[in-house]
Amino acid sequence: MRICVVDGQGGGIGAALIKRLKEVYREEHEVIALGTNAVATAQMMKARANRGASGENAIVRTVPTADVILGSISIVLANAMMGEVTPLMAAAVASAPVPKILLPLTQARVDVVGLTPEPLPHLIEKIIERLKGFIKYV
Repeated sequence: MRICVVDGQGGGIGAALIKRLKEVYREEHEVIALGTNAVATAQMMKARANRGASGENAIVRTVPTADVILGSISIVLANAMMGEVTPLMAAAVASAPVPKILLPLTQARVDVVGLTPEPLPHLIEKIIERLKGFIKYV
């Protein structure tokens, strides 16, 4: 299975996701780090992603090849992450013909109603559990 993790700014959320993915699945699946910038990609690579790339073209070209996309909800919001998520990036992620499992975290002026705020480690565990449901179908 090819798992694409998309993050920007400092790459901390993506790195935390990848670290936990590697703890749970070891090398069973290919984890691709896609950063909106080189710093984010570098942080995700330090977390042991199998491969990584940075920037708009890398994200636009790679997300359709994934089996699943992970990241914060910001990756489908044009101009999120202080403008790092370009409209083309957001459209590519949102329209990729694969499942997306998104964390309800954003710095944009977007509130997702009906969610109980939880710490990032708890949300990452929920992603891991949700991902297990997708893995058995791939």
